[in-house]
Amino acid sequence: MKKLSVIALVGVGLLAASCNKEKTAENAATSTEQKVAESKGEVLAVDTATSVVNWKAFHKGGMAPRWGTLMVKSGDLSVENGNVAAGNFVIDMNSLKVDPASVTEKDKKPEDLEKHLKTPDFFDTAKNPTSEFKITSVTDLKEAPKDAVAGANKTVSGNLTLSGKTMNVTFPAKVDATDTSASIQAKFTVNRADWGIKFGTSEADPAEWMISKDIEIAVDVKAKK
Repeated sequence: MKKLSVIALVGVGLLAASCNKEKTAENAATSTEQKVAESKGEVLAVDTATSVVNWKAFHKGGMAPRWGTLMVKSGDLSVENGNVAAGNFVIDMNSLKVDPASVTEKDKKPEDLEKHLKTPDFFDTAKNPTSEFKITSVTDLKEAPKDAVAGANKTVSGNLTLSGKTMNVTFPAKVDATDTSASIQAKFTVNRADWGIKFGTSEADPAEWMISKDIEIAVDVKAKK
């Protein structure tokens, strides 16, 4: 069903917290699902009170961006020899919020967009109430790309599950670890169509292809003993 409302024009999922109109994070490398890293050493529980996933979505050409947050429901990070070796975190998709500051048009409401993003057009949160990221590898980063998160020192790869589909993504990240705490901060861009989230991507209908396929994701996950 074609929808010409603002919801149809702005819908899209997870993204970075930047407020600029243009994309501010490099595309993550994607591949098929990989073997998950084995938990080793000290396993620290993710602090759900201080962890968050920020998202940002656009119309074509970076116009009229929308952004907001998703809450982290659970997870853990494994620390061995002072390094994060493995881990995972679960995202509560029903916690999706649209920042009212990103909806400046008088005839548009952020709560309408929130509702639409939770329908089968996008994340179908009734069927897929959670998304998940599982680390497959963490390696040293020799040189951070210009659009990487500040202080990026590692390359993180992991299986990202959205709307029931899993793809592996690789991106630069700032990873810190001690005996009692660990954290991962990153920002990267993905193509939502890779996860089968294709509403608004048909180039045969101008009312649909106005929505960019790019999703910026900013991860800030903290764990503690």
